[in-house]
Amino acid sequence: DCPPGHDVGKGFIIPDLVLLVNGIPLVVVEAKSPGIPEPLAEAVKQLRRYHNARKAALEVEENEGAPALFSSVQLLIATSFDQARVGCIGAGLEHYGQWKTVVGPDGTGSDDDEAKALGKKGLSGQERLVAGMLRPAHLLDILRHFLLFMNVGGQTIKTVCRYQQYRAVNRALERLRTGKTRIQDGEYDRRGGIVWHTQGSGKSLTMVFMIRKMRTDLGLRKFKVIMVTDRRDLQRQLSETANLSGDVVELATSAGSLKKLARRKGPGLIFATIQKYRTDEDVAEVTKGSAFEVLNEDDTILVVVDEAHRTQAGDLHANLLAALPNCARIGFTGTPIIMGEKKRTSQIFGDFIDKYTIKESEADGATVPVLYEGRTAEGAVKDGATLDGLFEDMFRGRSDEELEAIRKKYATKGNILEAPALIAEKARDMLRHYVTNLLPNGYKAQVVCYSRTAVVRYHAAFLEARDELLAEAAALSDHDKAMDDEVLCTRPARLQALVQAWRYRETLKEIEFAAVMSSGNNDDASWRKWTDGSAQEARIKRFKKPLFHKDPTKADPLAFLIVKSMLLTGFDAPIEGVMYLDRSIREAELLQAIARVNRTGFGKTCGIVVDYFGVAHHLKAALAAYSDEDVDGALASLNDQIPVLRDRHIRVVDIFRRAGMDDLSDDEACLNVLSTEKARAEFTVKLKDFLKSLEIVLPRPEGLPFVKDAKRLAYIHARARNRYRDVMII
Repeated sequence: DCPPGHDVGKGFIIPDLVLLVNGIPLVVVEAKSPGIPEPLAEAVKQLRRYHNARKAALEVEENEGAPALFSSVQLLIATSFDQARVGCIGAGLEHYGQWKTVVGPDGTGSDDDEAKALGKKGLSGQERLVAGMLRPAHLLDILRHFLLFMNVGGQTIKTVCRYQQYRAVNRALERLRTGKTRIQDGEYDRRGGIVWHTQGSGKSLTMVFMIRKMRTDLGLRKFKVIMVTDRRDLQRQLSETANLSGDVVELATSAGSLKKLARRKGPGLIFATIQKYRTDEDVAEVTKGSAFEVLNEDDTILVVVDEAHRTQAGDLHANLLAALPNCARIGFTGTPIIMGEKKRTSQIFGDFIDKYTIKESEADGATVPVLYEGRTAEGAVKDGATLDGLFEDMFRGRSDEELEAIRKKYATKGNILEAPALIAEKARDMLRHYVTNLLPNGYKAQVVCYSRTAVVRYHAAFLEARDELLAEAAALSDHDKAMDDEVLCTRPARLQALVQAWRYRETLKEIEFAAVMSSGNNDDASWRKWTDGSAQEARIKRFKKPLFHKDPTKADPLAFLIVKSMLLTGFDAPIEGVMYLDRSIREAELLQAIARVNRTGFGKTCGIVVDYFGVAHHLKAALAAYSDEDVDGALASLNDQIPVLRDRHIRVVDIFRRAGMDDLSDDEACLNVLSTEKARAEFTVKLKDFLKSLEIVLPRPEGLPFVKDAKRLAYIHARARNRYRDVMII
């Protein structure tokens, strides 16, 4: 029964399933019919009501449910047979994850074997989750090793691993247990391998889970683990969970301290931190000096290398392998291995342990798709391009007379990509693009520049561009200032930017821009404010806060970070919605850079890369070192979304055309088409997809022909919700 003050409904709740271990309720399952619209959303809504999460989130005013039942519950499952998802207490639907593996604690298991045992050709989402997660051994393994408390946005939340993290950890540890050592094999250590989990899919936590599980395994707890990483956030995560495993994290900040810690016998957890933020200019402190002598011949040493595809830390890898000849090695990477490097990488680490590709991550909703948009008029700005060629490209719309005047006024010596006039022009264009497409949704931006000089010049250019934009917006006519969205979409891009700047003028006035770059010995004194480490940390924290928030203390106006190489890897900021590229970038660095905008959160449906250098126009060449399969889905053109939008429009309108309706003007006829539960479910799903595509394409003019139908279909959806009461909110 519900306690007093919580019995606003029936006075009691009846969960569909409660799983108990030794009489303690640990899992609650809510099952819905696959025939109703959005069954998982309904299931999660009910679970949130049961444990009073809606009151805690201020979604309802009264207490509800029976929260006492959930004081020991660790996992909540929403299922409709075809689909099933798992989450933790307090989570909304977006934080419930699929479970797509049946691999168990010993790293073995396959869908085919499970389906064969059931006499079926394949497994449903529910069957796969039950087989992979709810078997007693699997469930206890997850509860012991794969649940964490994390601080996110100032809140402490509980999280459970994603299926690929569970699968990778158990496969890795099984290989570590059963593989042959170098002495046993006679040639190579066979206990390690490579874990390739695409950027943004939780690679850091996978390492955390792996260390935790090792420390509870009698055979593996004796291992000394040496983590080779350049990421302080990973070191911090492991430090925070060290009390759970009894480990103390030790940080090797120089070659000498690394040698000392590696030479010491017995277990431990050591970090060899390459550098705080990776830059092209910096050299790893621990790679300096003479080669290491043999330090420790124990075979109970595991070297874990973050970003294992990189050659930048190659000296350190080589030194460690020479110094620890019998160690096991596991390499983690967020990008595919370059084809020519695959043999060398596999010789160092061994075969692949687990793969989680870009395409899989997007399909699971672990990351959002990344779309690119080219802004140079004709293809690319090449390295070493002439000033004349770049001017012609940037100012292609001008007459010959105007071009000549611009050349005379702004002719600049030195590198073209540092030319102040061009930086000023591109900063204006970036800001107009941002104000039109990103600012209304509250997303932030990162700008990638050619050099540190360009970074500083961009900062000054953005301040000037903002003031210009505000002045131009204030000078608009009253008619233009009052223009509605539908009319605005038909107007030139420049006017769209000015109108949006007027609408968001108060925010735009407060917006800040910050440079984040490494220091050099001969730097100008004025650069110090951008290279100071503690100031950089403070700015990064500010950037991660939302631009808009109902509580002003939780919002921050720092909207642009301007970088050369820093923050292109290991930097997670879900609020970042766009990256402006203005330098050559290829292969692993390109894949890592664009992944800065693929993080989920803040309602983001896609990340955008706006290309001023021409990388996107030569994407095939930039990614030529990878196999097509490995980079499938890495970057798609915004233009490719037009046919997707057209197809989704046809699909939703076809529901009414099949009933003989040529237009959507008759409300009653449309509602009659939706008289069956099946028709309403189909309409809801297809309309949601159509509106999602339209949101991506707008405010580009290609989306305009669909706006009228979108409004009409949304109205029909609202009427259907009022009449039939079972239609989900989109």
